[in-house]
Amino acid sequence: MKRLFLLFILPALTVLSGCGYNEIQRLDEQVKAAWSQTLNQYERRADLVPQLVSSVDAYMVNERAILTEVTQARAQVGQIKVTVDDLDNPELMARFEQAQGQLGSALSRLLAVSENYPQLKADGLFRDLMTQLEGTENRIATERGRYVKSVQEYNVYIRQFPTLITAKIFGYDVKANYGVEREGELMRRPEVNFTRPAGAGG
Repeated sequence: MKRLFLLFILPALTVLSGCGYNEIQRLDEQVKAAWSQTLNQYERRADLVPQLVSSVDAYMVNERAILTEVTQARAQVGQIKVTVDDLDNPELMARFEQAQGQLGSALSRLLAVSENYPQLKADGLFRDLMTQLEGTENRIATERGRYVKSVQEYNVYIRQFPTLITAKIFGYDVKANYGVEREGELMRRPEVNFTRPAGAGG
């Protein structure tokens, strides 16, 4: 038995240790951890939205459509559950990105309109929520940046020789860096229209 181990198992372990398998595992887990942190911040933003809508509801008498849009966008985000196991599901990740983008756009319009309400801006609860929301957006940007770097590091590693052979054998593919293809859209300033929609309730 000992001889069998020395003849077959030990060389196999030596080959695996030198072919990048362990490093692929480390980088894959790093990507998953980075996404989990990003997801935590997205969820924190979604949790703040109902409080935000409640705090501005009493002030914004003419912008019910925007409040409704924020509420609906938040509900859409809540319907799409994404875990680290879903990172290789491009369709689900695209839907998640779209929902988060809609919520971000709706919040941007809401905050722009809130500038027209001095009493709202003076409200302590609103100011606290704005501070929390701003901090959350900054953390989302930070965690997204870490996620992008983790995916980049993983992708570069599994495309190098001889690691690419190990990756192919064990079924590790290049990961999509979600959101990068929408960089132009994400960086564009939101358009704000202050015209009250026809037929909107007061």
